[in-house]
Amino acid sequence: LASRTDPQARFDELRPAVQVGNPFLEKMLLEACLDLAGNHADWITGIEDLGAAGLTSACLEAASRGGSGLRIDVAKVPRREEGMTPYEVMISESQERMLAMVRRGHEGDVAALFERWEVPWAIIGEVTADGRARIYDGDRLEADVPVDVVVEAPQYTREPVRPPELDEMQSLDLSALPGVADASAALLRLLASPNVASKRWVYRQYDQSVLTNTVMEAGADAAVLRVKGMDRGIAVATDGNGRYCHVSPGAGGAIAVAEAARNVVCVGAQPAAITDCLNFGNPERPEVYYEMQEVIRGMAAACAALGTPVISGNVSLYNETGEQAVYPTPVIGMLGLLDDVSKHCSPGLTNEGDEVFLLGAALEQPAAALAASEYLKLEHGLLGGRLEIDLDLEARVQRAALAAIRQGVATACHDCSDGGLAVALAEMCLHGGLGLDASSAPAVPRLDAALFGEAQSRILVAVPTARREELLAIARGMNIPFAYVGRVGGDRLRLWSLDLSLAELREAYEGGLERALEG
Repeated sequence: LASRTDPQARFDELRPAVQVGNPFLEKMLLEACLDLAGNHADWITGIEDLGAAGLTSACLEAASRGGSGLRIDVAKVPRREEGMTPYEVMISESQERMLAMVRRGHEGDVAALFERWEVPWAIIGEVTADGRARIYDGDRLEADVPVDVVVEAPQYTREPVRPPELDEMQSLDLSALPGVADASAALLRLLASPNVASKRWVYRQYDQSVLTNTVMEAGADAAVLRVKGMDRGIAVATDGNGRYCHVSPGAGGAIAVAEAARNVVCVGAQPAAITDCLNFGNPERPEVYYEMQEVIRGMAAACAALGTPVISGNVSLYNETGEQAVYPTPVIGMLGLLDDVSKHCSPGLTNEGDEVFLLGAALEQPAAALAASEYLKLEHGLLGGRLEIDLDLEARVQRAALAAIRQGVATACHDCSDGGLAVALAEMCLHGGLGLDASSAPAVPRLDAALFGEAQSRILVAVPTARREELLAIARGMNIPFAYVGRVGGDRLRLWSLDLSLAELREAYEGGLERALEG
């Protein structure tokens, strides 16, 4: 299915190729494997997830790592459909399956454990010492190949070609754009746009408190979950922006990682690791290969700068209709760790009189900050500009925000991303139920860029007036720029010429996605 590019393919022909998950069985399987690995590690030599290419990948990778061979009988593999060929059984990617390598003599112990967890199991083969993979269907030998030949396959090296439209997009003169005529109206349109609007319409349809581990309500920068039996917690966030990577593949890849890290930082977690989903067109086309290469290089640079290894991931390629590929879109899942889950932070402005500061930049922004922004697309119908990110600054801004949260200085924290400063401030007001008066902010030459530009490495932090110097000391210690934004209070958001009530903001933000979906 992932390799189909035929635009005429009928949906009902493709639907059977879509996997159907079983969340309950998945949960029981995970718990059983944790029990096995955590309490009975002496029974096994390893556990392997069945992901891409199913048994073929899991079995041969495990054998390669162990320097061994294997014998598999596909007739013993449980299956959901009748009439599957040995080839289909070996490459099937049916969900909720794991491969356990069990020490001889403990087969009964492992079987009893899985039965206790009500997880189906089967012994499908054995490890051999000859370095060959032999696949049987009953008594019939279907395949006999060296493990290393399959696992140590050659890598494709293609010649990338820079897409010619990149130069055209990056040469867009953003300084020639007309200024924003009505900042308040523009903000309301942004808040109602599907990319910015609240996703509450989606997540309210699901139980957000399953297993009673949810610490914060949905809608914050990241989800925060407790780990039962200890003080620690985890934060998880996903981010991706295809427009960014289409306009500036390298910077876009780095920004995807940086923003995901920024989001877990804003709830009080230390970024720890990422998983990724890389979505591209046909990599056999040189222009798509170039985008893929540059995005991955950008991601790698950000991971190195922020100390977040890639611990898993997948790819979805050949996403095209005819010759039109999807935007290069890496989706980053970021894991963050909280030493004390009670010291998490929310984006909501809840304390009257608190002061809000912007870490990482001045309020004034150049026209270049509008590159690939939601405002540029929505208000001007354009996609262009050149994106940049200073990863050293990004790391320091994140450390400063995290320090402010852990030291109890920050009462609220939120990153600036889609929609820029104005959208971020509106979200903080709506989450906390209080307004913000920033009407005394110094005038800026480009109001559109200051309000709606999407320059990177910016985090908004609210602090009590009595602790503002502690925040500023942290910022100075990290050698990062900062700016005073305004004071929390009232029921309006005022910033330069922008002046809106929370009711107006909420109407646009809360109902935007539902209105878009209903047409």
